[in-house]
Amino acid sequence: MFRTLIAALFASTVILPTASYSEGLAGAYLAARQASFYSDYAQAADWYSRALIQDPQNPVLQENALTAWVGLADFEQAIAISQVMRGAGFDTQQTSILTVADLGAQQEFETLLETYQGAVNIGPLVDGLVTSWALVGAGQMSAALEGFDAVSEEELTRAFGLYHKALALAQVGDYEGADGILSGRYSGAIPATVNGILTHVEVLSQLERNADALELLQSIFGHSTDPVITQMTATLEAGDTLPLSVATSASEGLAEVFFSVAGVLESEAAPAYALLFSRTAEHLNPRSVPAMLLSASLLEKLEQYDLANTTYDRVPRSHPSFHEAEIGRAEALRQSGKDDAAIEALRQLAETRFDLPVAHSALGDALRSMERFEEASAAYDNAIALFGDPEPGHWGAYYTRGITLERQDRWEEAEADFRFALELSPGQPFVLNYLGYSLVEKRENLDEALAMIEQAVEARPDDGYITDSLGWVLYRLGRYDEAVGHMERAAELEPVDPVVSDHLGDVLWAVGRQREAVFQWKRALSFVNPDEVNPEADPDRIRRKLDVGLDVVLEEEGADPLAVAGSDD
Repeated sequence: MFRTLIAALFASTVILPTASYSEGLAGAYLAARQASFYSDYAQAADWYSRALIQDPQNPVLQENALTAWVGLADFEQAIAISQVMRGAGFDTQQTSILTVADLGAQQEFETLLETYQGAVNIGPLVDGLVTSWALVGAGQMSAALEGFDAVSEEELTRAFGLYHKALALAQVGDYEGADGILSGRYSGAIPATVNGILTHVEVLSQLERNADALELLQSIFGHSTDPVITQMTATLEAGDTLPLSVATSASEGLAEVFFSVAGVLESEAAPAYALLFSRTAEHLNPRSVPAMLLSASLLEKLEQYDLANTTYDRVPRSHPSFHEAEIGRAEALRQSGKDDAAIEALRQLAETRFDLPVAHSALGDALRSMERFEEASAAYDNAIALFGDPEPGHWGAYYTRGITLERQDRWEEAEADFRFALELSPGQPFVLNYLGYSLVEKRENLDEALAMIEQAVEARPDDGYITDSLGWVLYRLGRYDEAVGHMERAAELEPVDPVVSDHLGDVLWAVGRQREAVFQWKRALSFVNPDEVNPEADPDRIRRKLDVGLDVVLEEEGADPLAVAGSDD
């Protein structure tokens, strides 16, 4: 969109058209900052570009413009700005990353090594791995292995160093060496990652050890229906050799560095920061579907759903992970309010990949979130029918189908699904909580319900909804004093949930703390979304309690009256 503008901006012979923008530098900068705050990379790139026209050497504007262009995956623009910044002596982590992205993608490894003698500085881990892969690309394998070993010497970075050393060894044909590292024989076990496991499987196949490769696949993934696993399994069973797929060149090795770091940052840092690394991985290895999927997922977290969709759309239909991209794309559509388009995408996926349980489960999940429970049950039926012999990992499908059946008042079928999910995954806290809470609401098997919810709370003590369930079952059992502490804890964990606040109000009323109960009911009423129907937080019922008190409401409903401990009114 702004390719010509940026090209002109950094061409010394071009006069910048500053008069074409009336908003002024301050206005453009403030608009850019606002867009950046919301991670609206398209708008941010627009406004920072306008600001740079009026102040082209401003490093703050340049640095923020870099973030926007990388978020858009437009590395041509980002690299152009980065080169100007470095030429002016403004070296930052972002300019360093973009230098690696530029030279690595162009396979200019000698230049990259020379540059790393200068001011480039991403961080000790990344610097060590980047230098080592640049040495691989420059044909200096002995020095590269020494570099990987140096990274491996530090306890915190040991796994990264060993994994990338194994990738480099496999790339140059030393499969025995790669197997020695990935199996843990040479340096002890390293934490397993999906890419690490798949690389080890491919290495074993290259060593003509397909039986061992199959055993490794099945020990980790079981009888997985994931197309990546099923395709690898079919190839191995046919006696064919699996090619290497993760890092077949030094550039792809560099991409794996940034992808590995992005995977760690996904759960440890802000999504926008992790995106910087995943986008760089995409640039260095444009065929890396895992990097695309990670970037799209991060964009969803940033609520940039159109950009997420664009990224998901880049995954080829022929790729085994295409279904992941379609499921992600549908979720992004749903989050952006395009429910019909999301359902249509998932229906098409379920039709074209009818043999894939996850396609039907994803459709069921989307329909369930829209409270289309009957359709969701049918989708889960299709998924479960494809399982064959149920395995522990299948508990989720029975659990979610149970939810849809319970919401259709098909309780006997729902309870059977919940209990079977617990057979597959004993102690699963979400199932224990849902089943226990449902039993409480139905006034059935309250002692069993209490035991289930207590077990769930023990497994997830900081889950506000599960803690609420414990308080509520104690309330239903008439153990009001015991219920108070758990309900107050639930309200601390979920301070703006109308159901939790409403429950807390009821419990407080039951122990005679009526002023506090009224306060909680008013809070609950303020949290109710008028556009949603929530039978557990009925605003009319809450208003009635505020008017006449809980005792009268229970009498009107034909329920047993409370034995209230006292009154503070």
